Amino acid sequence: MTDRATPNLPARDFVETAQFYEALGFSQTWRDRSWMILTRGSLQLEFFPHPDLDPSASWFSACLRLSDPARFYEACRAAGVPEARAGIPRLVPRAADDTGPLFGALIDPNGSLLRLIKDDQRDI
Repeated sequence: MTDRATPNLPARDFVETAQFYEALGFSQTWRDRSWMILTRGSLQLEFFPHPDLDPSASWFSACLRLSDPARFYEACRAAGVPEARAGIPRLVPRAADDTGPLFGALIDPNGSLLRLIKDDQRDI
């Protein structure tokens, strides 16, 4: 098995969080009262309950390293996530002058920031 790490993110409500991510192509693979795991292909996000979380004050984040971030971004748009500078949830497009691996960002209903990164799999 390959070594890996998975983001652990807060969820105010597991049902609401699962519904949001299922619209983006994720499937729920585990859930009990204290933990939920969602997967989309090789992506895996894990959530813990945080019912008192204020999404506008959330500082939680993760990087999604994607072979095709544009396709994932479009899946988010197709699911109705708006491109906006404010509001939760939302998509934040990459700045026009940005040429790095960051493609954009997704802010989920819990206020977690998910950076959408082009995964080049290059040796460093």
